Amino acid sequence: MGRRHVKEFRPDEALGLISADRDGKVVPCPSCGAATMGRRPNRPEDGHLVAGPVTLTCAACSRVVTYIDRGTATPTAR
Repeated sequence: MGRRHVKEFRPDEALGLISADRDGKVVPCPSCGAATMGRRPNRPEDGHLVAGPVTLTCAACSRVVTYIDRGTATPTAR
């Protein structure tokens, strides 16, 4: 019995996807070129980011990247 292993993006691909996702851009999969990338949790309709883990998955090749989204909260000046 073989171990199942999760296919992950290479570090340079992952950083590009994370950067695009934080900017709210839709980008194709850098590995296979598919236009369908799934995002969990879905981005809220009001466009605000939700703090916590975000998982991006390619529907075609099933590659995965997970990152922590800390939201867009900015510290207030005192």
